[in-house]
Amino acid sequence: MKLLRSGAFLALAFALAAPAGAQNAVTPMTPDVVKSYDAVRANADFTLREVMIPMRDGTKLYTAIVFKKGAKNAPILISRSPYNAHGDVTRTASQKITEILPAMDAEFAEDGYIRVYQDIRGMHKSEGDWVLNRPIVGPLNNTGIDEATDAYDTIDWLVKNVPESNGKVGIIGSSYLGFTSLMALINPHPALKAAVPQSPMVDGWMGDDWFHNGAFRVNSFDYMVDMSVGKGDADAKIPRGAGDDYSAYLEAGSAGDFARKWGIETIPGVRKLMDNPAYTPFWSLQAVDKWLAARPLTVPTMLVVGQWDQEDSYGAPAVYRALEPKDTGNDKLSLVIGPWRHSGVNHYGYELGDVSFTGDTAHEFRVKWLKPFFDHWLKDAPDPHTPPVLTYATGINQWEVSQKWDDAKMTPLYLGAGGGLSFTPGAAGHDDYVSDPAHPVPFLPRPLSMSDRKQWTTWLVHDQRFVEDRPDVLTYKSAPLDKPIHIKGAPKVDLYAATTGTDSDWVVKLIDVAPDTTPEAASQGAKPANPGFELPLGIEIFRGRYVHGFATPGAWKPGKVENVRFELPHINHVLLPGHRLMVQVQSSLFPLYDRNPQTYVANIFNAKPGDYKAATQSIQRGGATASAVLLPIAQD
Repeated sequence: MKLLRSGAFLALAFALAAPAGAQNAVTPMTPDVVKSYDAVRANADFTLREVMIPMRDGTKLYTAIVFKKGAKNAPILISRSPYNAHGDVTRTASQKITEILPAMDAEFAEDGYIRVYQDIRGMHKSEGDWVLNRPIVGPLNNTGIDEATDAYDTIDWLVKNVPESNGKVGIIGSSYLGFTSLMALINPHPALKAAVPQSPMVDGWMGDDWFHNGAFRVNSFDYMVDMSVGKGDADAKIPRGAGDDYSAYLEAGSAGDFARKWGIETIPGVRKLMDNPAYTPFWSLQAVDKWLAARPLTVPTMLVVGQWDQEDSYGAPAVYRALEPKDTGNDKLSLVIGPWRHSGVNHYGYELGDVSFTGDTAHEFRVKWLKPFFDHWLKDAPDPHTPPVLTYATGINQWEVSQKWDDAKMTPLYLGAGGGLSFTPGAAGHDDYVSDPAHPVPFLPRPLSMSDRKQWTTWLVHDQRFVEDRPDVLTYKSAPLDKPIHIKGAPKVDLYAATTGTDSDWVVKLIDVAPDTTPEAASQGAKPANPGFELPLGIEIFRGRYVHGFATPGAWKPGKVENVRFELPHINHVLLPGHRLMVQVQSSLFPLYDRNPQTYVANIFNAKPGDYKAATQSIQRGGATASAVLLPIAQD
């Protein structure tokens, strides 16, 4: 069965694929007033206006403006979204502003902020064409408009046409809204005084959303269908049923075969992924951190990400690295890493899967640090002395303030003989396993579903004992610790590996193993107390064909040892005495990532059934090729 290819569907596809002609900038016109709710909800404690704000090319964007009645000299807080701005202000038919808006906005709405939600181009009630992560005007965009110009034009209209405002604007949002928040920092409007991009989409190839170090995330197809056909409402689904995703993707063949099976290969977003598997300028020229690195830091910015962000773990730290050298006074840029999933900062922060924390960490952060940050820059409130770096130390469950991030000395943790793991390299040797694409290692116990919200939002903290006994997973474990180890930063993989094939993926997991015999496991955060709980601290993949350069894929020479280096996600975690460190190495993480055929082909999306072959993988240890995970150990 294929998705229906209606004339409307194809017209939309071609519209999204074709760039609009270059437009001369024009003075924004008077907007179309869609509706004012003052008469409809005369007894409400808020005013809600819906307008169509024109951009410089004449395209009008739906914008909802809501604030408590009686507001004056009030700051504006805006979010620019592909996910239905009208829905953000009509959640209930309540007369109270705190009940019609998302929960994370309650403190702002109650305190007199003017809250603004806008549909970006081509989405929901806005005019124009939607382009996935529309690049800035330049080599990949000759239209004269982008999300940066749209943000500028929107802010310009708001400060001139919302008489209740004080002329100061902040921007906030998570995921795609994190991307649009960052875009507002490209040639920012003078009225933009503060920005909080949360879990931002920054580089879709290096480590956000679509690829991680070149390995493709197959559920990206679902997103492309939802956004292109359903306009972000999830109206369009790939009709693969409610069964085991592992079987569904395995039976289809390559990721490209899966797309062709369901007739989605012509959707522009899908074509974008399938036609550009390497890190060519098509991707590198879209990397938001590179755009920002080329510009001054003029707007106070707080970057927020979750330690177990299952979608966009790369972006916020990448932007921090790009901007931190520009923050000469260490007072204009902040990085926050909380104990959350993707966008978890805007929900409840008591727990994540079987890991629990002290209180509602998300609400605590929003009240104690986020709102005072905006209050200072938008309302002239006293300086809250926002920490340059604020991270939550899991394992001991407490917030920590740092002056810089990821500057700890790296300490090698070596893979050893007999599955050992220590800070001392052992004798030279190697450990082998057979990786068979016909039986890839699942990323969750089967049956699994990437559309199951609970499974998807918590897979990064799932107990890893479910794969420990597989013959195609190497497990290395330290002796019980006699003192705490505080890991604070991004661990780095330094793997020496060989394969009998001509291509391979390499997956490395860093794990905190709770003691086997006592309920002390609860102090790690296990809920309920779970002796032996194997908590992943970081899981990442590297597609071997890029070992000599992300833009220059190449085949491996069978049997030749290559040095594979990549970074695990950024963490702040304390392993307690009695715990063990564990490292797992494998060559698949399915169906989260597409299978590597282990035979080099030009484009894995087009791999044929005969290309998928079992290979013997060899992990070197000790001697001159001592495989290790480098740990940023804080000196407490």
